[in-house]
Amino acid sequence: MEFQLAQRVKALTPSTTLAITAKAKELKSQGHDVIGLGAGEPDFNTPQHIIDAAVQSMNEGHTKYTPSAGLPALKKEIAAKFKKDQGLDYDSSEIIVTSGAKHGLYTLFQVLLNEGDEVIIPIPYWVSYPEQVKLAGGVPVYAEGKEENEYKITPEQLSESITDRTKAVIINSPSNPTGMLYSEDELKALGDVCLKHNVLIISDEIYEKLVYGGHKHTSIAELSPELKEQTIIINGVSKSHSMTGWRIGYAAGNKEIIKAMTNLASHSTSNPTTTAQYGSIAAYAGPQDMLAEMREAFEHRLNIIYDKLIKVPGFTCVKPQGAFYLFPNVQKAAELTGFENVDDFAKALLEEAMVAVIPGSGFGSPENIRLSYATSLDLLEKAVERMHSFVEKNMK
Repeated sequence: MEFQLAQRVKALTPSTTLAITAKAKELKSQGHDVIGLGAGEPDFNTPQHIIDAAVQSMNEGHTKYTPSAGLPALKKEIAAKFKKDQGLDYDSSEIIVTSGAKHGLYTLFQVLLNEGDEVIIPIPYWVSYPEQVKLAGGVPVYAEGKEENEYKITPEQLSESITDRTKAVIINSPSNPTGMLYSEDELKALGDVCLKHNVLIISDEIYEKLVYGGHKHTSIAELSPELKEQTIIINGVSKSHSMTGWRIGYAAGNKEIIKAMTNLASHSTSNPTTTAQYGSIAAYAGPQDMLAEMREAFEHRLNIIYDKLIKVPGFTCVKPQGAFYLFPNVQKAAELTGFENVDDFAKALLEEAMVAVIPGSGFGSPENIRLSYATSLDLLEKAVERMHSFVEKNMK
């Protein structure tokens, strides 16, 4: 029997990473020494005190449903984190705990967008932003962050992208895939445009704890009371506490929006996993020393690998200020080695050099590739050496 799928899923763009990922797995299963640089998660285990707290919660019988918006104790810790880190005051009614930050974004778009509403998405973008907007009936509107501006959009670009259908703009700082960070002045300028045109700001701050080179993360919501009211912050424990599999994120902002998200969550997930919520309470209430250790490890890797990467013929790369990705422009390298496009270059890099990278086309930037340095320094150095040799060997 043939079934007709819903139009909403037919409109989704297939992930450009699937072919690379499938091929990498196939080569590994055949015994090849493939180095995968596609990981979007820290290569550290979750700290032991968080694991212990989760186990203890189960042993104490905390294995039942929680409120749809999350445990009050966890929301209290999230509010305390906002106060400590950004000086922001949020009531429990202005916070919802979600099944990962991705679910927070998905739920937000579902309650925010009507058919045809527009969301401005800077390029390069995280792969799920446009797909989630489309699933909610919205229309992604793209503003290209130029390489010469560190892949960040300007206030002028934002203004030019706004129409009478614009509902929101996404700001992801530090960014996946570029690792770039908006400064306080840059955020203020973008915020002024949003206030002028009454555009909601969706501030994705999932990488806020991973900032390097003496730079400081600033939330646009902390710049003024008006911007706080205009902003929904999306965050979670996945990257900061190496808890990607625990699936705990959260959204904070206007209580009417948060209430709508809570109502929707009550009919979808019911509540985030109870045990993971207890672990997240320990993540915020317990020691934070591992955050600094992890950040220092990533920065050490970045500084070593970046210097090697920019020596690969045909590679140019803006040095990231946060997250754990490098996003080099390799269009010249593709041309030097006789490939029509970077997707083909990335495919050959895997098949011949046994290095798996993510083509930038999936992020709206077809001249780039994304490399994660959330793996050992030894493997990173081997991977860059292989890429260097691959380009030199195949140069026309």
